[in-house]
Amino acid sequence: MADGSSNGNGWDDPQARESAAQAARARDERLREQRRALPDQPGVYLFRNAKGTVIYVGKAKSIKKRVASHFSNPSTQAGRDLLPMIDRIESLVVATEAEALLAEQNFIKQYKPRFNIRLRDDKSYPYIGISLDEDYPRVYFTRERHRRERAYFGPYSNAKRVRETLDLLGKIFMFRTCDGPTPGRRSGSPCLDYYIKRCEAPCVGYVTRDEYRVAIDGVIDFLSGRYNAIESAIEANMREAAAEQRFEDAARERNRLRAIRSLLERQRVTNASVGTLDAIAIAVEGHDANAQVFQVRDGVLSDRQGFYLENEAGDDVAAVAEAFVLQYYGSALMIPPLLVVQREVGESASAIAAALAERRGGPVELRAAERGDKKRILELAERNAKLALDQERLRSERRRQQRVDALEGLQKVLGLDTIPLRIECFDISHVGGTHTVASMVVFEAGAAKKSDYRRFTLREGTEGVPDDFASMEEVLTRRLGQYERQHDRSPHDEGYDSSFASLPNVVVIDGGKGQLSAGMRALEGFRRRGVAIVSLAKRIEEVFLPGRSTPIVLPHDTPELQLLQRIRDEAHRFAITHHRVRRDRAMTVSVLDTLPGVGPARKRALLKHFGSPEAFLAATREELEAVPGLPGKVARDLYLQINKTGH
Repeated sequence: MADGSSNGNGWDDPQARESAAQAARARDERLREQRRALPDQPGVYLFRNAKGTVIYVGKAKSIKKRVASHFSNPSTQAGRDLLPMIDRIESLVVATEAEALLAEQNFIKQYKPRFNIRLRDDKSYPYIGISLDEDYPRVYFTRERHRRERAYFGPYSNAKRVRETLDLLGKIFMFRTCDGPTPGRRSGSPCLDYYIKRCEAPCVGYVTRDEYRVAIDGVIDFLSGRYNAIESAIEANMREAAAEQRFEDAARERNRLRAIRSLLERQRVTNASVGTLDAIAIAVEGHDANAQVFQVRDGVLSDRQGFYLENEAGDDVAAVAEAFVLQYYGSALMIPPLLVVQREVGESASAIAAALAERRGGPVELRAAERGDKKRILELAERNAKLALDQERLRSERRRQQRVDALEGLQKVLGLDTIPLRIECFDISHVGGTHTVASMVVFEAGAAKKSDYRRFTLREGTEGVPDDFASMEEVLTRRLGQYERQHDRSPHDEGYDSSFASLPNVVVIDGGKGQLSAGMRALEGFRRRGVAIVSLAKRIEEVFLPGRSTPIVLPHDTPELQLLQRIRDEAHRFAITHHRVRRDRAMTVSVLDTLPGVGPARKRALLKHFGSPEAFLAATREELEAVPGLPGKVARDLYLQINKTGH
């Protein structure tokens, strides 16, 4: 392995070292000139690396002084990691510190800089949506909130709790759960939800639109934290029904009132005089941080949200809290008038409050709790933040140890000299030899490194012929060729690919002996550099090694086999995803683009209406005629053309 990685980039050459030193001096001088030109005004500054990528966004009352503070204290963790990567400084002047905060968060959301504090999960957080644009609105789970005419509540940190909340709301307010803009189903009779008292059957007219809307208003009040108003309204309905001797309706309202009061009593953490507030606590440990948001509405703890944060720069509680508050309430759909925060946030509290007030359209107060119920709630949030961080650290350590055990076990099974830190796995995907593609996935230190994944579209020579051996040999030949072209290049060269330039310790091929033989022929150059080549067959999870007639069969509970399975399954998933994209694109081009009367606009309308080319091809004439914006004659011609061509 030595000749593939020790000096592949040529930096042991004295001339190369001198060239690098000159480049560093030129960079330092350029940065000094840029720092001298920075304005002494409030605003936002951006640090970019040599590739032009934004690696840090900051805000300041004085851009010039704040940037200077970064360079005057290089001994901090942030300085050691961040400063050597800065190649260019940009700035944007704004009128106030509050505007600077909002601009900073917009840039962080846009560029996702490595050294800024960010919510750790890349996923979109769950929301509860209400389709107010429909006559009988639905209340549903969603991860998107792009429709202006709909109401959204969130974000929530726990999808399970969101679904539990929806289940509770369904029992109390009995809204419909059927999909689509109009309620009901083709049979014309109520569904099971009506008979178990989970829906009032608007589909068959058992409830009017206005009556149904009252229930939806109750859901909105509940999610907005207006619990006292809900209790009063339900109690008034119960008394009115009893006075009118509608005893069945009165009993139903009584049961709803009991359910509401039981829930609120379980969650009541203080008296109602505390009102509505959010208590926000931050715990920081090195590069990790946790934020807890306790949402108190009318004295009731309506929800508790927990978020893990990436703190690459190792910032303190005040900096993390400032960044979190602005990010969280930048996507939250309701900002309470009072935020109770830790004492460390004191200096920037007024600027944060001004920024949030602008977004809320009303006053927002940030203050530390000194005593009483508010302090008790904040202390509870602080304990939860520290506990969550400790639990996450334990889980991370457990996962790290599991990965170490798996890699050590794999080293022993394969007879390697070193632990296989980088493992690459290849898989082929096709249908009958058509649209053949391949995937390369990479695991480093036992964890997926998705930035190094690569896809391959195989050349026309293999199209139409289902020859997995030839396909695998082609892909692996191309992988070795990419390595030989890339590993002698500098990372600063145009077209440099760090994934292809890296030398793996182990290459895993999805398949049996035949695929392994194809890999051996293609990767002889890797084998000379010490790379181990193995294959993993699916049937009974046999591991085939070169020069060994019988496979290795590992027990299913061994961490090394589970690691190989995880890598193989990920390669399979990645290959299938690429294959489906190619196949759908080819089907779309070959079918929709050749039909009479179908231009780009109608093609989009057809795909939007049916969802996929397959559903379009299976449509009846009546379903085609029902496509919005598609003339009846064109729909009938399409139906005849599809069936005439035998599709």
